[in-house]
Amino acid sequence: MTSSPGTRTKISLRRFALLFSIFFLIAAGLGYPTLNRFDPRQTPGLSDAKIYAAMVAGTAGADAGHARFRVLVPWIARPIWRIAQGRIDTWDPVMFALLVANSLFVAATAALLIALGTRYFGSYPTALIAALLYLLNFAVPNLRLAGLVDAGEGFFLLALLWSLAEGITWLVPLLTILGTLSKESFLPFCVVFAAAWWLTERRQSLAIDRLMTLSILAGWALSLAALIAVQRIVSGSFTNPFEFGLTLHRGHNYLAHFASSLYDRNLWYVFLWLLPTAIPNLTRMPRPWLVATTATCAMAFVLDAYYGGEPGTIGRALFSISGPTLSLSSAILLAHNS
Repeated sequence: MTSSPGTRTKISLRRFALLFSIFFLIAAGLGYPTLNRFDPRQTPGLSDAKIYAAMVAGTAGADAGHARFRVLVPWIARPIWRIAQGRIDTWDPVMFALLVANSLFVAATAALLIALGTRYFGSYPTALIAALLYLLNFAVPNLRLAGLVDAGEGFFLLALLWSLAEGITWLVPLLTILGTLSKESFLPFCVVFAAAWWLTERRQSLAIDRLMTLSILAGWALSLAALIAVQRIVSGSFTNPFEFGLTLHRGHNYLAHFASSLYDRNLWYVFLWLLPTAIPNLTRMPRPWLVATTATCAMAFVLDAYYGGEPGTIGRALFSISGPTLSLSSAILLAHNS
C-alpha cells in the first residue's frame, strides 16, 4: 500500500457503529418512495424487483430464471416481511423488508468506506465526504434501494477489498461465499479482483503471504460450491456451472451492444459527475486497489457483452465495483479545494 502502517489511523468501533446507524436511517429515507410513492415491481428498468419480492414472499417459481439464485438479500428480508405484515399501515410489507435489507448493506458500505478512507489517507473529513458522495449518487436511491440486490454485491466487493488490504485471511472465503449468494456475477468479479490484487502486490513485494494466497483460492472454490449448492436447493436438481454459464448467453452483436452500453443514459446518470471529479486523484489510490478495480471493471464489460444485459445493467455493475473508489477520489478533490 502507499502509506506505511505507522501513519495509518483507525476509526473506533463505537464511531463505526454510530456511522452505520446514521447511514442506515439516511438510506431508509432515500428509499422511502418505494413504500407508497411508486412500485418498483411495475417500473420499467426495475423488473427484477418483482422476482426478489416474490422470493421474499416465497412465491417465486421457475419462471424467475437465474435471478432466483440471488438468495441472500431476500433471505435477510423474509423475517422482516413476516414481522411487518399488518403492522406498518399503508406501507407495502414486501418492499419495506427489501428496503430494510438493502439499507443495511448500503449503510455498511458507506461506513466501511469511511474506515478505509480514514485508515489509508489519514483524513476522517475526506472519508466522510466520500461516504456522503456515495450515498447521493444516482445509483443508490434509484437502484440499490429500489428492491434490487446490487447493494449486497457492492458491499461484499468493498469488504473483499478491505480484507485484502488489511490482510485478514480468514475473512476472504466468507466474503466471497456471501457475495456469490448475493449475485452470481460476484464470483467472476471476485476472481478477477483478487487475482489482480495478488499480482500487483507480488510485483511490489517479493514477500507474498502464503496464507492469503490459500485463502483466496479457497474462497474461489467455496464460492463455486455455494453457487452449485444454492442452485440445487432452489431448483431441486444439479446444475453444471458450465451449462449454467451457457444459459446466460444471448445471441447479439457484441460491438453494437457495447456501443449501446456506453451511450446508455443510465450509465451516465451514475458517472457523469463522479468520473470527472475522481480522475485527477486516482493515482493517489493504493496501486493494488486501483489495478484490481480497473481489471474488474473490464470484466464487467466482458460479462455484459456475453449476457447482453438490459439498459442500466452495466452501470449498476460498474458502480458496485468502482463506486467507493471513485467516491473517495472525488472527495479528495473536494476536500483539497475547499
